[in-house]
Amino acid sequence: MRAWMFQTSAGWVAAACSDAGLTNLTFPEENESVCARQLVDILDQNGCVNQPPEPGDDMDSLGQALSEYFSGHRKTLDFAVDWSIYTPFQRDVLKVVQEIPCGKLLTYGQVAAIAGYPRAARASGGALRANRVPLVIPCHRVVQSDGSPGGFGGRPWIKMRLLALEGVNPGPSGRYMFNYNA
Repeated sequence: MRAWMFQTSAGWVAAACSDAGLTNLTFPEENESVCARQLVDILDQNGCVNQPPEPGDDMDSLGQALSEYFSGHRKTLDFAVDWSIYTPFQRDVLKVVQEIPCGKLLTYGQVAAIAGYPRAARASGGALRANRVPLVIPCHRVVQSDGSPGGFGGRPWIKMRLLALEGVNPGPSGRYMFNYNA
């Protein structure tokens, strides 16, 4: 496994991958040293080496793709994910989330039902908390059944910014309208 850090149009990002695909991806940080600390954590947790992708490697275009996403010129981030880092339940839920199109929303309950667990809305939220590759698995496109954004790891403003970038804004009450039926 390898990990590396790179700059995008939105800030510094750390990523890690195995031969099977991405295992970690951080949200952009304005401060390079904050991202460097995140990279050290990823290296320690995964036993990775600090090595950027080789030119032509599938992961070599990740920084450019993220810059295009943050500037509004890309709708999807189609990069392989190493699914072996997740439990079977997490994998089922996260694969549903990976298919939610840009600018569309599902509730935690809808995600659980589509994944085959119709009574597991709260557990689907737990699976989303385990998501180590946000944006590639766009967990920001999942909201609570009342339209509120949800916790998003204690940083709901990031979720709201990502949704706004995709053209999805809350109504006057601060709640989101559902606009997708998978």
